[in-house]
Amino acid sequence: MKLLTEKKYWIFDMDGTLTVAQHDFLAIKQELGISLELDILTSLSKLPEEIKLQKQIQLDEIEYKIAKLAIAMQGSTNLLTQLKAMGHQIGILTRNSFDNAVETLKAAGIDSFFEKEHIICRNKALPKPMPDGILHLMREWNAKPDATIMVGDYLYDMLAGKNAGVQTIYIDPSGNFPYQDEANYSVKNLDEILYL
Repeated sequence: MKLLTEKKYWIFDMDGTLTVAQHDFLAIKQELGISLELDILTSLSKLPEEIKLQKQIQLDEIEYKIAKLAIAMQGSTNLLTQLKAMGHQIGILTRNSFDNAVETLKAAGIDSFFEKEHIICRNKALPKPMPDGILHLMREWNAKPDATIMVGDYLYDMLAGKNAGVQTIYIDPSGNFPYQDEANYSVKNLDEILYL
């Protein structure tokens, strides 16, 4: 519970962190007809403007279908309830679109925990691993780096946190933790955060 007391500002990745991971990124890349080597947003950023806009609409449609199937990750409601009860600020930093982020949170039944202006998506800030989304929320909240923490399930979440000068919690339900070296804390599930 020490960490819950120390950190007043909590920023969460969404898919695979607060909700069960459902994206098959390889299948999405194949459907979009883009490079299988690069991440989706990097691939799209390299396309000519007209094609990029087309592919972004297609990506939004694919992600919307996935969003409607979202399920809350074990422990997410419990952790978010605890943070709210302590008066902490909580936000989302996702590489998803805003509408799909809202739909995901709604489908998972955890949308009531978040203010819409604290859901930072790819339309609002440069995507992770860039720190822009974290820094944006910290400015909104007037938060100091040592009172802020980023929680996520992927390397980009850890790097975004590191680049913003804040500590990170890495969640990996498999317990393999391939990006452990980049994180301050590693947990298999969100419930463990209550005891850090």
